[in-house]
Amino acid sequence: MIRIATRGSTLALTQAQQTANLLGGAELVESSADGGVEDKARFVRGVEQVLLEGRAEIGVHSAKDVPAEMPDGLMIAAVPAREDPRDVWIGAGSSLDDIPEGARVGTASLRRSAQLLAARPDLNVTELHGNVDTRLRRLAEGKLDAIVLAAAGLRRLGRADEASFAIPVQRMTPAAGQGALVLQTRATDEDAAATAAAIGDGKALRELTAERATVALLEASCATPIGVHATVDGEQIEVEAFVGLPDGSEWIRDSVEGDAEEPAVAGALLAERLLGAGARDILDRAEQA
Repeated sequence: MIRIATRGSTLALTQAQQTANLLGGAELVESSADGGVEDKARFVRGVEQVLLEGRAEIGVHSAKDVPAEMPDGLMIAAVPAREDPRDVWIGAGSSLDDIPEGARVGTASLRRSAQLLAARPDLNVTELHGNVDTRLRRLAEGKLDAIVLAAAGLRRLGRADEASFAIPVQRMTPAAGQGALVLQTRATDEDAAATAAAIGDGKALRELTAERATVALLEASCATPIGVHATVDGEQIEVEAFVGLPDGSEWIRDSVEGDAEEPAVAGALLAERLLGAGARDILDRAEQA
């Protein structure tokens, strides 16, 4: 039986089990190195170490956690069909425009903070870490008026009905890869790559390829407020992005269209346009903030 490497969090195990089900069954191998939300690189490396040591054939990651640079010997073998990539608002209100003035909003994401404050400078955005259960509990305790989470995580955990509304991508550009899973294998393991590819989705892979190309050329890190979202529609791909300061006082939005068969080219073109509009200066200042 094929073995799947995964983190030990509830969401990670759920995603790995869903992948195992698509494969017709697999054994889950938990990584012992499991960093917190503040250290995504650490828990990605933990799963990668399991693969490199030969203790599993396929690693499952949330695509938005996977750095642009991967270790030698590993590759992205497939991307299954993508979940809803949007962010959702949980709390009072039915849209960003009718949220109560001065509402206390919890998020650990600089990208979300920047876009919330760009849309609603009156909001009181508070840093909030922890897994989905922890964040929902903080909201239930009345310490916050609302929280913002990824729709995909809630849906995979069977808690989608807790969302008040989904935020349109034009107002809250998702993180690159949000809603998508990456199936990673050793570059030399052709059997595992073929197994993963059998449950892959070409549209999701092209979208992720464009998003990762934009992030890589912007040299963005988890400390920079940047969102990138690609949509394949027939033979065309549209890639849109947001780059801003954490306090929402300055930002750039742009989008490009290109050939869906050349997603990396479209992603690179968008990065070039953003850089030409001053994105490098904003990102540098964001990292110093």
